[in-house]
Amino acid sequence: MDSYEGTATLEWWANRSTCLGRFGVRVEVGVTGSGWTCGAALEPSLTGEDRESFDFLMALDPLFTLRFDEETVLHVNVAVTDDGGGLTLAAYEAEAAEAAGSRRLPD
Repeated sequence: MDSYEGTATLEWWANRSTCLGRFGVRVEVGVTGSGWTCGAALEPSLTGEDRESFDFLMALDPLFTLRFDEETVLHVNVAVTDDGGGLTLAAYEAEAAEAAGSRRLPD
């Protein structure tokens, strides 16, 4: 499979038991050599309080859990595209030594 298009959920976890935000997304994943690229769009588009919540969580830490179903999850860094209408997702890679008190991601 060289590409995937479908729906998923971006989740922002404060710790292993507290999810502070869930946002539906439509993703387009493509394979590029030995890596992959992923674009996404919030679906439905966020307005009002939901938009404020998403922007707040992005400002705190753009690290989200991308959930395709109950068993398929991937930790990703999220960036808003230059035009502000979409998102770019990149695989999260943990640093060898994370600061004390940093967020604990769900397994």
